[in-house]
Amino acid sequence: MSDITLSQLAESKPFRLEKSGKSICVVKVGQEVFAIDDTCSHSDASLSEGDVQKFEIECWLHGAAFDVRTGEAVSMPATQSVKTYAVRVDGDSVTIDI
Repeated sequence: MSDITLSQLAESKPFRLEKSGKSICVVKVGQEVFAIDDTCSHSDASLSEGDVQKFEIECWLHGAAFDVRTGEAVSMPATQSVKTYAVRVDGDSVTIDI
């Protein structure tokens, strides 16, 4: 059973998913789908409310940015990475592995 479908994901528009008690930010960039923790490592803000440019998502609160492929913090004020999750796409089905 999939968590979401590809048709639910708009290009470079974050999607918030609740799974197993975790908030996950899912982003489609081109033909790839990425999943990271939804909470910014700098402050308690939802990354799925941020903006995506190429492979980076920017937190709406203080402007910290993260690489959606690796979870790495790529701009201040964040210095700690966020967790990434494996994503499986099968046709229109998208499953996030927790």
